Amino acid sequence: STGIENPETHMKKISLRATAVAVAALAATSAFATDGYFPHGYGMKALGMGGASVAMTDNAFAGANNPATAAFAGGRYDLGVNLFMPKRGASRTGAAMTGDQSSDSNIFAVPEFGYNRQISSTTAVGLTVYGNGGMNTDYPSTGVDCQGNSSNMLCGSTRLGVNLMQLIVAPTVAYKLSETTAIGVSPLLVYQQFKASGLQAFAGNQNWTGQGTYSTNTTDNGNDSSTGLGVRLGYTAALSDSVRFGASYSPKIDMSRFKKYSQLFAESGDFDIPENYALGIAIQASPKLLLAMDYQFIGYSGVKSIGNSMMQGGPLGAANGPGFGWADAKVTKVGVEWKYDSSLTLRAGYNHTNNPVSGANVTFNIIAPGVVTDHYTLGATYALDRASEVTVAYMYAPKNTVTGYSAMSQNPILTETIRMSQQSLGVQYSWKF
Repeated sequence: STGIENPETHMKKISLRATAVAVAALAATSAFATDGYFPHGYGMKALGMGGASVAMTDNAFAGANNPATAAFAGGRYDLGVNLFMPKRGASRTGAAMTGDQSSDSNIFAVPEFGYNRQISSTTAVGLTVYGNGGMNTDYPSTGVDCQGNSSNMLCGSTRLGVNLMQLIVAPTVAYKLSETTAIGVSPLLVYQQFKASGLQAFAGNQNWTGQGTYSTNTTDNGNDSSTGLGVRLGYTAALSDSVRFGASYSPKIDMSRFKKYSQLFAESGDFDIPENYALGIAIQASPKLLLAMDYQFIGYSGVKSIGNSMMQGGPLGAANGPGFGWADAKVTKVGVEWKYDSSLTLRAGYNHTNNPVSGANVTFNIIAPGVVTDHYTLGATYALDRASEVTVAYMYAPKNTVTGYSAMSQNPILTETIRMSQQSLGVQYSWKF
């Protein structure tokens, strides 16, 4: 024996370790709120192009973007981290219960990991580890005048906020139907975690709970978790030498219930992951210039805990109970990539979505103000050598606000405004084999 480890065995060990690190980190920190609570893209190359990715084959994030693209991505590892920096706040004006607060916890490190391998001339396998989230807020417990008492923004006695994290592990198999066309499938192994605090004004109010006693499964119960199994299907085809099309679809994922918050979310604590699909096209306009555009649909209204209106009529936790009143998200993503030279590639992009939150649901969305609509992105990749590269991506989402009447008091009438802006900066290291 030479005592030298086989390079392939060594890389497999690195892959397993990187996956374990990514899973552990994602389980600890996840905070997004861009296209609703989905991030504007997956993988640093996509993040630099406004999220456009469904017809792109230059990364290992097929399990999140389009499983079919794994057939053309080759052997590679992508490991990165994105610093997500949202600013969120809310204000209330009127004759009483006034105040203005900003959420703390404004920097989050969100890791990402992708692996892809060609195992035959027609078949590729991969693994993508990624996260969703975004209902993450942390408001002070004092500073708002709630009928003569200093309270949090929703008139509770503890710090107000929620934290939703969704971790998705997506093994992938892709098969080439021809030299230019492929299909793919990614089982989605989902773990989600949630906690809420500071909602005592709802938990103790019979008008919201439908019962005369304090609702113990509404707030301040620490972390709760649930699991589910879903799938993402993908297709891609080269329409010509310079044009590639892609399509991806994931039906609604049925998640187990949050038992500790069975009297908060509709359907006794149910919080499913909404149906979503995307269509994309990539055009190699010249040897140096590539254009990409995606359309994505996220069916938030199909999940009662998200889509039910705040004034639905039933008590908290019931099938017809209050939700966040989110409309479906319809997202357009446009990106451009310019190969400056053999080592440097530059990117820019724009992502636009409709605002899922209406003024009629503003009170509940103080804890989940996912109201940004426009995202401007920049990115770059620098090749260190033929087998490795570094990619960076930056995103800026300007402040957007939504105003509506408060559900905290019917007389006098109060007005509330929620606001959010965002920035993110990420880096990714990739190596090919």
